[in-house]
Amino acid sequence: MASHLKHRTLSGALIEEIRQAILSGRYPAGSQLRQDALAETYGVSRIPVREVLFQLEAEGLVRIVPQKGAIVSELSLAEIDDVFELRALLEPRLLRKSAPLLDGDDFARLDEAQNRFLKATTAGEIDSYGQLNAELHMVLYRRADMPRTQQIVASLLQTSDRYTRVQLSSVAAMTRAMEEHAELIRLCRAGAFEEAAAFLVFHLKAVHEDLLFRLNGREDAPAMEGGAG
Repeated sequence: MASHLKHRTLSGALIEEIRQAILSGRYPAGSQLRQDALAETYGVSRIPVREVLFQLEAEGLVRIVPQKGAIVSELSLAEIDDVFELRALLEPRLLRKSAPLLDGDDFARLDEAQNRFLKATTAGEIDSYGQLNAELHMVLYRRADMPRTQQIVASLLQTSDRYTRVQLSSVAAMTRAMEEHAELIRLCRAGAFEEAAAFLVFHLKAVHEDLLFRLNGREDAPAMEGGAG
């Protein structure tokens, strides 16, 4: 049992290290992740590395290619469409269920998440953006008694992390992210739950559109440009 637990702990730490290396661009899109090289880099055997690569394939961060092994996935416009369209469907449902049940402790957690986001952006801690964005969203949805939907949305937010770093590449985008998150929290605190759900849809669609413009190499911002999703 102890050996099994140790293995699971090692795999958990290893997947987080490699995931963050991909998200940060240390392992750029299109690069090959060789099992033996990763095992040497992280001081482990190839067995946990192989397990981690299969997990990262399930998350969409790598592709397992015959004869080539694991390749870091390219940023995908099709994936952006898929992820953000799903989020625009699922997250307002969670918010409608959760928001009426949020209490003082929940709003304190949301305020703290906002403050941590502000500190990270002020310090330019790009690696934290996606995680902090996901944490704030999941606090908004935490009171919904919809565990399967919450699990799916948490996975979508993790996938969004890579794109969030691209989308938050300007001061203007960061400022909008803070403003739109603050407005979501304000509407929920005020009991304007339907208005909050509608604003969340606008927020997600705006981020979606902004991402498509940025990845297509457009410098001009779309009319619905928004902050981090």
